[in-house]
Amino acid sequence: MMTFTMNTAMTSPSTQHNSAQQRLLDFYTTISPNSLNRIFEIYAAEARFKDPFNDVKNPAQIRKIFEHMFESLNKPQFTILQCIAQDNHCFILWDLTFYFKSTQPDTRQTIHGGSHVIFNEEGMVSYHRDYWDAAEELYEKFPLLGSLLRWIKRRLCVH
Repeated sequence: MMTFTMNTAMTSPSTQHNSAQQRLLDFYTTISPNSLNRIFEIYAAEARFKDPFNDVKNPAQIRKIFEHMFESLNKPQFTILQCIAQDNHCFILWDLTFYFKSTQPDTRQTIHGGSHVIFNEEGMVSYHRDYWDAAEELYEKFPLLGSLLRWIKRRLCVH
């Protein structure tokens, strides 16, 4: 499922930004080890990419993050749920489904997340920040660590 939603209450993005956004969405929905060099066509030379584990500042380093993803996970696949755009900014809601290679290799996992993306004047991504809860979406899925984190969460929650 891939939807592209414009926030009509705001200023509509230019055709260039629309095209850049669609190129980015297409890249993520078809990402594979063979498509990783497309990162250099999508991300600006000075692009910053930040997620719960990484904070890097160029396409070569961004490519390494996705190389590691393919080395660590089986069948990772992004599903774009929605993209809300204004000017040169967009916020993308997505699911990443995958299988762990080492633990629970037969259990499909899902990470729900969002990305704030800013495009530069040339339509290249200059800033990409992923937002997702690493504890809930990843760590809690490991038996021992998950039990500990769920116990901590119960202790901290107001009932």
